[in-house]
Amino acid sequence: MEKEQFLEVYRHSLAHILAKAVIEIYGKEVQYAIGPQIADGCYYDFVLPAALTEGDFPAIENKMREIIKRRETWTMEEVSKEKALEIFKDQKFKTELICDLPEDEKITVYYTGDDFVDLCRGPHIDNSQLLMNVAFQVKSVSGAYWRGDEHRDQMQRVYLYAFPDQKQLKEHLKMIKEAMERDHKKLGPQLELFMFNETAQGMPYWLPRGWKLYQALMQYSRDVQDLHEYQEISAPVINNNKLWIISGHWAHYVNNMFIIPGKDEDEKYTVESVDTMAAKPMNCPNAMMEFGRKPRSYKELPIRYSEYDVLHRKEKTGQLNGLLRVQEFRQDDDHTFVTEDMIEAEIDDILSIADEIYKTFGITYRAEFSTRPEDFMGDIELWNDAEAVLKKILDKKYGEGGYEINEGDGAFYGPKIDLQIKDALGREWQCGTIQLDFQLPRNFDLKYTAQDGSEKVPVVIHRAIFGSIERFLGIIIENFKGVFPFWMSPYQVAVVPIRTEHNDYAKKVVQRLKALRIRVEADYSDNNMKQKIKKFKNYKDPYILVLGDKEAENGTVSINMRGSNKQINDVPLDKFIDMCMKLNMEHSIELIDSVE
Repeated sequence: MEKEQFLEVYRHSLAHILAKAVIEIYGKEVQYAIGPQIADGCYYDFVLPAALTEGDFPAIENKMREIIKRRETWTMEEVSKEKALEIFKDQKFKTELICDLPEDEKITVYYTGDDFVDLCRGPHIDNSQLLMNVAFQVKSVSGAYWRGDEHRDQMQRVYLYAFPDQKQLKEHLKMIKEAMERDHKKLGPQLELFMFNETAQGMPYWLPRGWKLYQALMQYSRDVQDLHEYQEISAPVINNNKLWIISGHWAHYVNNMFIIPGKDEDEKYTVESVDTMAAKPMNCPNAMMEFGRKPRSYKELPIRYSEYDVLHRKEKTGQLNGLLRVQEFRQDDDHTFVTEDMIEAEIDDILSIADEIYKTFGITYRAEFSTRPEDFMGDIELWNDAEAVLKKILDKKYGEGGYEINEGDGAFYGPKIDLQIKDALGREWQCGTIQLDFQLPRNFDLKYTAQDGSEKVPVVIHRAIFGSIERFLGIIIENFKGVFPFWMSPYQVAVVPIRTEHNDYAKKVVQRLKALRIRVEADYSDNNMKQKIKKFKNYKDPYILVLGDKEAENGTVSINMRGSNKQINDVPLDKFIDMCMKLNMEHSIELIDSVE
């Protein structure tokens, strides 16, 4: 049996053991719904007579081990719809699932021993003794709605870790512990980077330190794009729905948009009004408007419009996840207008930018090619041409088979290349995207004058490297565990005068650093020097400068370096400044730990 199939069968079988254990503990009145296997185990959804807590987990685990030790036989039976409904007549969720099946659907049930039966396609193990050596542990319990519908029954979802042996479970738990320590939702408030409030769900408040981090990332993006001749623009965040109707988003994306209803003739608010507005979920229609404001010539192309405006996308509350899934965010967005013969060179350049940016953060990535979705917009022949171009580019860059193909997962206006980056824990996140678009320029009736004097429609390349800056920062906070490289640290240098009589010299040092755009903070209070140093260490500032009599007299600094107990004494201030400027210019991940 293949490893993946082994894990699938064993984890799925453990889900049945979990359900049986919960029923034996809490009684026959338990309603049980579904229990699939997942990446690190399985889960099962229940309606129970009482809310489960962490204190209930050992009892569930012990009952599962007891059931496994019974060495019960698993049997599969194919049944009619009528018999299935009879078997599960007291189980409302199973009954609903059965009623929803087509009349000719093959229905199978699995018995675990004589007293537990589940509606399931299988496959499963033959006997529970095969699970004797499988390592498992109840992970957590959370709320879940039946079929993901917030208007349906609320259930308790019991998650289970499950691995082939105890060693693999321990390794996974170690990784989970590491993930918890890196969790950006914990580090963000701890380092005073960001916060959330229920009055704006999924919309982060960036605190002073966090906003400095955010701006450092934005400035880096701007600097890179400037070298590649991008022009930054900005456009309205709220637009009349006629813009979204032209672009096609009203038909394809309206459920994910924040709508501001207009008024009808009776002064009643309605989304049908011609005055209905919407907060923009993406920047592309605005870029089309800016391109179309005047006649264009082939001599102007390519035109690269970068944009960092705030975007809003409506998400279900249960899908929000710190910075990784938000409702308000910015992107390092770009819309490049090209002729057809410019496409390959332009996308090559975009991929080189992605290589450069991801390398700066020590990030690896892989490419995925997403093709025409079912609800595509436009001419199928144009789609075929666009897909052929992207495939040629990917084959050249990564070799045939060097990327994944996601059939039907393209944007509604064009195929795309998604860049999946890997975080410090090996998890993958879709951040970068390159989308080839032959459709929106036609929707907006965009034209340019070709070399032969004819009018042609430009092709648009939609592009982001970070993707959502919020998501990218969530990943980066976890990757670096809050210990950011010098160039992007909220504050790069902290200044600690030993006593208040050293404040005058400390202020001169601070002014020198600020004048050179080195982000610096200082503590001029009469607190103990060790208290001041501890405060800045807790913020993970890269360098802490300790200033006393000797430093003031000689125009030097003593450097306390992050992550080291070593202090470098009597460093000329100019040399320290040169060191900081070098780190900012090179965007180095590592600190310089010595001064020549």
